[in-house]
Amino acid sequence: MNCTDATYSNNGFVNENGDECEKTASSEEIWKAQDENVGPIADCEYDPYLHRTVEHPLTNTETLLHLLKIALGTGIFAMPKAFSNSGYVVGTVGTIVVGIITTYCVHVLVKIHYILCQRTKVSSLSYPLIAEAAVLSGPPCFRNFGPFMIQLVNVIFLICEIGACCIYVVFISSNVKELTDYFFTLDTDVRWIMLILLLPLIFINWIRNLKFLAPLSIIGTAVTLISFGIIFYYLFREPLSLDGREAFGSIGHFPMFFGTALFSLEAVTAIIPLENEMKSPEKFVGATGILNRAMVVVVSFFVCMGLCGYLKYGNEIEASITLNLPKHELPAQIAKALLSCAIFISNAVVTQVAIDLAWTQYFVHRLANSPRKLVWEYALRTSIVCVTVLLAIAIPNLDLFISLIGALTLSTLGLTLPAFLECCTLWHSTSGTSRALLISKNMIIACIGLAGLIIGTTISLIAIVQLYLQ
Repeated sequence: MNCTDATYSNNGFVNENGDECEKTASSEEIWKAQDENVGPIADCEYDPYLHRTVEHPLTNTETLLHLLKIALGTGIFAMPKAFSNSGYVVGTVGTIVVGIITTYCVHVLVKIHYILCQRTKVSSLSYPLIAEAAVLSGPPCFRNFGPFMIQLVNVIFLICEIGACCIYVVFISSNVKELTDYFFTLDTDVRWIMLILLLPLIFINWIRNLKFLAPLSIIGTAVTLISFGIIFYYLFREPLSLDGREAFGSIGHFPMFFGTALFSLEAVTAIIPLENEMKSPEKFVGATGILNRAMVVVVSFFVCMGLCGYLKYGNEIEASITLNLPKHELPAQIAKALLSCAIFISNAVVTQVAIDLAWTQYFVHRLANSPRKLVWEYALRTSIVCVTVLLAIAIPNLDLFISLIGALTLSTLGLTLPAFLECCTLWHSTSGTSRALLISKNMIIACIGLAGLIIGTTISLIAIVQLYLQ
């Protein structure tokens, strides 16, 4: 494993054995760069892209396909439900606006990543290390919060990944329930299905090398595309109608839409690792860069799914559109079965991210000399899977879970933090009007993120409590 394949630590990158690969700049070096008032990018001679060593670099096409695969996850199947909360006009415009804002924030994150790599003379940084370096190079009053920023981003990342795993468990279980009800005429509680899935999920997450899952991932991508085809067949089998469909939803339901759209469209957790692995990272951003091309496709696909799904099923739309497919037609059940298998494989990949984060950050250094290191790793893997399944059992409602995770974590990682970190990074490179514009622009974005965090999380939690009180 080379350094760009490794997970981050407080001091740099560490590989799966806990060995540090590449040191980041020290706090003193970052302060020195700030004190010298590092200027625009063009004035810096160090080019991080020329110093990156990647064993198996991604081509532009491969990066684009990875972005599309990451974006087209379980969230897209919840978009029709999100449109029922917002109305089809607000949903269409809102999805495009959320897509533009999240894409812009990713551009900001990639830009400050490049600047901070130049200042610290390293080839790449992870998101937590970007946060630390930005704060240390910002206003002096923020410098003491550098180590705190690493822990903050780590915790939010961990919550986000575990939440995504929970959503996968709910999605798989809900669709498996539809299958058992169809083939065995049962009416099984979805929570029992989650418990039955616990053992297979533990076993697949005991796989320590994700290369063994690569062939299954390819198959999973293929069957997902087949499932999309079946879903769109049912959507367009009969003409869509605006009758009984609301153009504008209630304001009280809009935060539910916002959380779902943010969860579905925000891929910030994968952006920096992907950009770090590219053969030509300079082509990632830009007007016609990989990121913009991918997001145009993704946003168009999400608007199509959300709008057509809502117009097709109206207020009868379920948390996942797959649950609205005809219950007594074989093609619909095939689509559910294929998607359940694909998401089951994806669950192992997403859970691996949470496992690696928890292991490298909080366990590997403490157990470096332990003869039972491997046993502890498997215990951690098992524990994380059990936690995700138990949380899914506690909240077996897909749309509420998606809205909660989107508002709680991605509004912070995808909106608020990039805005704050850009202000810190460019603080000593701007002055006067340019600094005022920088602050004003990022305050607007940060306020949107904080509003989504506070209002969206509150409304989602209230809805969850009300669900239990029924």
